[in-house]
Amino acid sequence: MATAAMLLLLFLTAVAVGCSAWEMNIRDWTAVARPWWRPIIHALRPILGSGRQLAARAGVACDSWRLGVEAHNVIAWKTVPAKCEDYVGHYMLGGHYRRDSVVVVDEAIAYAESLKLAGNSKEIWVFDIDETSLSNLPYYAKHGFGATLYNETSFREYVAEGSASALPETRRLYRRLLELGVKPVFLTGRTEDQRTITITNLQQQGFSRWEKLLLKPSVHATGELQGSAIEYKSGERQKLQDAGFIIVGNIGDQWSDILGAPEGTRIFKLPDPMYYIG
Repeated sequence: MATAAMLLLLFLTAVAVGCSAWEMNIRDWTAVARPWWRPIIHALRPILGSGRQLAARAGVACDSWRLGVEAHNVIAWKTVPAKCEDYVGHYMLGGHYRRDSVVVVDEAIAYAESLKLAGNSKEIWVFDIDETSLSNLPYYAKHGFGATLYNETSFREYVAEGSASALPETRRLYRRLLELGVKPVFLTGRTEDQRTITITNLQQQGFSRWEKLLLKPSVHATGELQGSAIEYKSGERQKLQDAGFIIVGNIGDQWSDILGAPEGTRIFKLPDPMYYIG
């Protein structure tokens, strides 16, 4: 009985420590990431054990799946694997997502600072918006971090609120480019009927003085927009190049944001395991 009591005490202590660590991680995230989260956007279940155990729960190697997504080996997927919802949630709300974003942006800034600009106001840097410049994490936290099918109607309602917060790392890159004399251009899958709220949201989150804001035609009411995201965005970049602009950089969270000629002198991929756009 004494041995059993001791084992029970050790177990309860481990649970308490594990939960405290989890709660501390959430508090740390809110402190680091302010102001781009809302006060309780998702109640993640505390999970004890190592990251390796969490990543492989129920036989789904979620960490390997995420690597495949970021490397563009896992493509054309519709939802996050159901067993990976918590894994993706912990990745997005914990420090890992932010650390990965810092690495990408640090490289982008180092590259930008190495450029020898012509000084003719023709050098531009192309930015995607959603999950690149603005974060929709509060929305996706309520929709299983991508584990449920995308609903265009509910997402458009969220965009119409104009409440998306800036990704701090991207905003840091944006401001440094302005200091260097590189002009930002936004190229987004959002549609023209969302222009006003998008401008307001961007400005409220510290983005200003961009060269252009390029959006898709407002045809959402008649069905899917024709062509792939790669075709659309590469076509818009070609128009920029034809107009005499030099695309020195291109950053997005989807491979479809940055692939397709002309891609720009250098491309940068931000992490996003919540959805796939081809």
